[in-house]
Amino acid sequence: MKSTLDFKLLDDIRQIKPLVHHITNNVTINDCANITLCLGALPVMANSIDEVEEIVENADSLVLNMGTLSNEQYNAILLAGEKANQKNIPIVLDPVGVGATTSRTKKILELLEIIKPTVIKGNAAEISILSGQYGVLKGIESQGIYNNIIPSAEKLANSYNCIVAVTGQNDIITNGQRTFIIENGHWLMGKIIGTGCMAASVIGCFMATGIKTLEACTCALSAYGISAELASIRDDVRGPGSFKSALMDEAYNLQVETINQLARIRKV
Repeated sequence: MKSTLDFKLLDDIRQIKPLVHHITNNVTINDCANITLCLGALPVMANSIDEVEEIVENADSLVLNMGTLSNEQYNAILLAGEKANQKNIPIVLDPVGVGATTSRTKKILELLEIIKPTVIKGNAAEISILSGQYGVLKGIESQGIYNNIIPSAEKLANSYNCIVAVTGQNDIITNGQRTFIIENGHWLMGKIIGTGCMAASVIGCFMATGIKTLEACTCALSAYGISAELASIRDDVRGPGSFKSALMDEAYNLQVETINQLARIRKV
């Protein structure tokens, strides 16, 4: 399985230093910027409606996060997304909390009718809800067990002709025809706020190399999960706080050879 994946995209990121434009929430914005920089890309976090189109024109990918959504930010997201589509710039959409409120759900569904994301990344509940299935959120956190999440993700990918990434204990990546399961990661990722948002940033970094494929998305989340595994076994990690710092360090120091050795990916 690993032979079909090009983990050298990590080296490409560090060589190219692509610009990854984020319009994200005000809770994890610093984490998203830092994980982007740790991987070797350059983050820009501009969200003013007066400048997002101009910023996007110079970006290599666009990450859209709906976590702390206001009307002004939503309008900025629309403008940025439309400009990215015009310029063929990859878009990673994180529909945080879809299904949590009527207003949020309406806006996200409306957005998907206007812009075309390259990747939709969400937790099991968010992806299930977007695919028209049942999902339960407590706040923005997925609740319950989703035994049909793979067909739900495949349905969503086919509906919007995009890649869908479901993050969780195991990550599921699909384009509707082919599906991978990534078994890298660590449970401490679920003990800090922002690991899901950072996952979208990591995908944005890999997509910014110009390789906008299912394999690139799979490489991204495997590399991220391996960084978490390496962080978890460090002697200086005592809990969620030190783990978060170690995760940044391990992403910064991660090598292609290490990913090749530790990646656990299987095709469904």
